[in-house]
Amino acid sequence: MSEIGPEARAAVQAYVETARWFGGKGRDIDGIDVRRAAVLGDGADGTPRVGIELVTLTYADGAVETYQVPLAYYTEEEERLEHARVGAWDDDEHGPVVAYDALHDRNATDLWLQAFAAAARLGDLTFHRLPGHELDTEVHSTLFSGEQSNSSVAFGEDSLMKVFRKLTPGLNPDIVIHRALTEHGSEHVAALYGWVELAPATSEDQPMQLAMLQQFLRTASDGWDLALASVRDLFAEADLHADEVGGDFAGESERLGLATAQVHDVLAEQFPTEAWDAGDLVALSESMLGRLEAALSVVPGLEEHADRLRATFRSVTDLAGSGQSATAQRVHGDFHLGQTLRTSLGWKIVDFEGEPAKPLAERVRPDLVWRDIAGMLRSFDYAAHAVVPDFATGNESDRQIAFRAGEWSARNQAAFLRGYVDNSGRTTSGELSAEQDLLLRAYVADKAVYETVYEARNRPGWLSIPLNAIARITEPQETKTA
Repeated sequence: MSEIGPEARAAVQAYVETARWFGGKGRDIDGIDVRRAAVLGDGADGTPRVGIELVTLTYADGAVETYQVPLAYYTEEEERLEHARVGAWDDDEHGPVVAYDALHDRNATDLWLQAFAAAARLGDLTFHRLPGHELDTEVHSTLFSGEQSNSSVAFGEDSLMKVFRKLTPGLNPDIVIHRALTEHGSEHVAALYGWVELAPATSEDQPMQLAMLQQFLRTASDGWDLALASVRDLFAEADLHADEVGGDFAGESERLGLATAQVHDVLAEQFPTEAWDAGDLVALSESMLGRLEAALSVVPGLEEHADRLRATFRSVTDLAGSGQSATAQRVHGDFHLGQTLRTSLGWKIVDFEGEPAKPLAERVRPDLVWRDIAGMLRSFDYAAHAVVPDFATGNESDRQIAFRAGEWSARNQAAFLRGYVDNSGRTTSGELSAEQDLLLRAYVADKAVYETVYEARNRPGWLSIPLNAIARITEPQETKTA
């Protein structure tokens, strides 16, 4: 890999610091290193050369992060790309250049598509392909807007390329899991077509996966958007219950539960599982308790629920004390309605990276499936209550809207869980065991605690959603049934 000069490094750093996908905003940067992994294209006929640039930032606290910033190099200014301009400098390989973020340039992204079609190898960079699908290379590309952590480009209606911005050495779980599910023939994911991988520099290093190419689900609808539409339909009907409204979502929620169960079953077949004994369950309990104690310093509103939350998390230790065990496996890791797509053929589950902020080793670690189930249950509650402010009037009708939000949430949570339990290999009687129910309740509470911290720091206006959920979760059973 070659390194670019100081003028280029300064321009690249300035661009990275303002990018939507940059996760280090507000942190002091002490140093930057930019290395070129490969070059796509030859610059003929007015097309650019594309440098696959790997930007390593060292922060003042000693932390290090690497980002992928592919740059399209032109010899002249390209007015159509002004919004993606990074800078101009003398490049050691290409001479005087004007550089743009390559993913905004159709001429540049076409080079990726051609490389995938040819299963190209450029030095240490390899474009891997899975058999079974012939790529359409005669289509234009479209960059998706709004993504937080990666960048996605659609090639016509045929394929979708996801370029990973923040890079970590090792195999990306999004690629690994998509590959396993694709090769198994799962109908609940977009088929993987290929991926880009950078070979390790030494035998002691790990490969780095830079992008993936998969089936483009052109007609798919986002699960979160569909859920919000259902909630709005309910609120617009003054006298109907959730099961009486034309936009009732419970059937879809149950089918999503089925899809989740089937994906979990395949993952348990394709990847190693772990038998969690008493020690593992104690560690799970302690990690939940630790996250709660950290959250209490950020969210004062948690304090009134702290004792009952602690009791919930300690009950996992009690489970360990009774000699219970559980099977951990590969899971999604960041499962919510925004990670699902509804197509004409059914539900698809996307984005198997896990929580991007977590280290890779933690994201690929086996976990109990109840973490995914808890994430989706909490997502239904969010969908119901996120719409409530849109219908607020400041009078007595607000209480009715709040009640109906709770009704929608409970109905869809129950439907999803029913779809999961009825089709999962983890239950023998069609219902959760007492131990499974206890674990699920602990995971739901843990997720809600995490949400309070996130909302307090990023969306204070939504903090009431997880706080109110925690109040319900921790309400004494005798009060609930009174």
